[in-house]
Amino acid sequence: MERAQEHASTGGSDGPATRPGEPGTALELLVHGVGGTTPQEMLNDPRTVRITGDDTAAVFRRADDVDAEHTPDDRRREGPVPEAYVWCNLTSGNGTRALWLLLLPFMVVNLAHWMRPTAHGRRRTVRLYGLLVRLTALTLTVLLVAAACEVALDLAAWQCAGTTACADRHTWLGFLSPTVSDGGWWSAPGRRLALAAVVPTALTVLLWYLSRRTWSDYESQQPIERAPEPEGDGGPTALGRPGFWYGRRLVARLRAAHTAAGLITVAAAVGSAAARFDRRPGGPAVLGVLGLVLEAALAACAVAVVWVVCRRGRSERRLDRKLDERFVRRLPLVALVLLALALLYAGWERPGWTSEGRLPGDATFGGIALVQGLLVIVLGVVAHALHRTDPDRRAVLRGLGGPAVAMLACALGGVMSGGVSQRVSDWLDGTGASLEGPPVLLTWQASVIPPLLVVLLGLIGWLAHRAWQLARAERAAVALDYPDEDLDPARTRRIAYTRAMAALTDRGPRIVAVTSGVTLLLGAGALVGALATDETPGEAAQGAYPVVHGAAETSQALGSWLIGLGFLLFVTWGRRAYKDASARRTIGILWDVGTFWPRASHPFAPPCYAERAVPDLTWRMATWTRATGGRLVISGHSQGSVLAAAAAWQLTPSARKRVALLTYGSPLERLYGRWFPAHFGPDALSSLHRDVDCWRNLHRLTDPIGGPVRLPGDSGPQVDHAPLKDPLAYGRTDLLPLPAPILGHSDYQADPVFAEERRRLLARLRPEGPAAGEVPAPRHQPEPPAA
Repeated sequence: MERAQEHASTGGSDGPATRPGEPGTALELLVHGVGGTTPQEMLNDPRTVRITGDDTAAVFRRADDVDAEHTPDDRRREGPVPEAYVWCNLTSGNGTRALWLLLLPFMVVNLAHWMRPTAHGRRRTVRLYGLLVRLTALTLTVLLVAAACEVALDLAAWQCAGTTACADRHTWLGFLSPTVSDGGWWSAPGRRLALAAVVPTALTVLLWYLSRRTWSDYESQQPIERAPEPEGDGGPTALGRPGFWYGRRLVARLRAAHTAAGLITVAAAVGSAAARFDRRPGGPAVLGVLGLVLEAALAACAVAVVWVVCRRGRSERRLDRKLDERFVRRLPLVALVLLALALLYAGWERPGWTSEGRLPGDATFGGIALVQGLLVIVLGVVAHALHRTDPDRRAVLRGLGGPAVAMLACALGGVMSGGVSQRVSDWLDGTGASLEGPPVLLTWQASVIPPLLVVLLGLIGWLAHRAWQLARAERAAVALDYPDEDLDPARTRRIAYTRAMAALTDRGPRIVAVTSGVTLLLGAGALVGALATDETPGEAAQGAYPVVHGAAETSQALGSWLIGLGFLLFVTWGRRAYKDASARRTIGILWDVGTFWPRASHPFAPPCYAERAVPDLTWRMATWTRATGGRLVISGHSQGSVLAAAAAWQLTPSARKRVALLTYGSPLERLYGRWFPAHFGPDALSSLHRDVDCWRNLHRLTDPIGGPVRLPGDSGPQVDHAPLKDPLAYGRTDLLPLPAPILGHSDYQADPVFAEERRRLLARLRPEGPAAGEVPAPRHQPEPPAA
């Protein structure tokens, strides 16, 4: 298993075995899909050898094929030499990856950045779209830290520690209580807040650490160096640009800005409470002036954070190795100094200061909700303008997929924030009513969850009815696909039902549209209700019709219970995934889909595995074809087909002409082409078909993920094969005496069509001599000036 690089297939002491004009050794580079697998399963051999790579991602061969290029023997092999690229440890190998569930809103808003519509000649509008998503992502960071401040500062240190009954129930807070500790040093309100600020500060530092550690592991993986692209639209897709998979500079800038934003949020939560007390009539003049100066400094730092987020987007046209040191290092340091000053200011002795009511959290959460709603609305206007420039009928929601997903990210952030606050409040207060509880807005947001669930139940009912209709229609199609069989009604129904369920994937955009729209309307209603009444829904409905009052109280109680239950299930799932490998693999599948894209808007999102996988595949294909001049088929299943296409785009044009692409169970058009039209739209996929030597795509009607590529117009040889039969046989046959299973998304290689299509691709490829002149550009060339 550990035979090393001397057996690598890119060359050796004897040189390549292939000579120009000879058939030579052909290579099939297999790339697995979501969920991962082992090299033994991919290569169908228990003896495998790691050719190149590490424990995170590597290329494997069968032990008998290690020296295939140097000892060619056509008699022992009918097909190509198989290699397996195993990348599952990038997303699901470590138990700590389960903690990434807590970063789900960040991952979702990052997806919104890449969902912009296709647009040519609208560079400023495209930049505006990216700017709006980055600002939305910044509000999610502030929301998360504000929720931690609400729990630690307001509920625990301010309300519970300041209430004798609550402090008596929770003895660990006794030293913070003025009555329990008999006026101890830590019982002063400002010092309580300063001590509790350790919790949100630690959360911010943890996010910074995780982002920086993954940044060094993922964003620092360099692609093959190529000459910078000239300014302009850059072709039908940006996936082929030299710096697309190297987002080191932007992530470093955003990490500094978001870290500073989190620290400023903590400083403002601590310092504003003390400053409000100092501004009362007759308050200490010196402390009042210091409070104003501190708030002004925090506001100036917040403006600097917004400026850094707005200043620069992604650098894709070249490998941008520069780091903005003055921002990356100084901005978080300045925010940390301001936080220390705020803690010192709040901890100063203030006779007569007591904690009553709530900290001013309503204004904070209300402002965040208002800004998020406005940003999503403006983002929708910009996305609509881009879509009108270059309409794509296959794009989801007429180009509004990005704004809809951004709205869902904000809703997820609100639900998680409200769930934590509500559960902690119930835990601290028990069954009594000694605490004011979380801000009113969070209660209103929890109260709109039951109406949202009613809508979702309606959508589920509609999907079930639609599946029933599709299943009835598919029964006739199944009979036509197996014309010579004695039909079994139960078998036919099962095949038809599987096809119908697979077809429901195409209804996903409607579900997202309805959920996002209803969430926006209900969120706006919650914000208006909280600001207009400053009371919980049950209190605000007092005096109204009994039906209205009862509905308000029921929705409030049920919403509080549901939001708490949802958060507990969320945490429980994460804990189970931390200990259970099978559950961890399920979560890994979610990340396989959600973390394909680079961190373009949120630096605390889970890292992009493609920034390691795509350069790996590109280097492997480029070096092998350059060293041998041989024929190479990159064979990608499911998400592996997306990685294969992205790697093919990164090859030089001459290397791309030596590569054939075989995709199966591929979501390239069905999911990526529709949801990410600017990068996988019809123009992009057509250009890929023109650039690679040949391409063939296999799919099944029973596959809920893969589908046809649907290239428009006359795009050369047909890419899509007719839908494969699934099951392979309707009943028992001589070749399949036992009932054939319905394979759906798996085991495409079990179909005889797979081997036949691979053989045809290899027959179309023509070997060439080693391209000695094709070498990567020098590593240390002069850096072009920053744009």
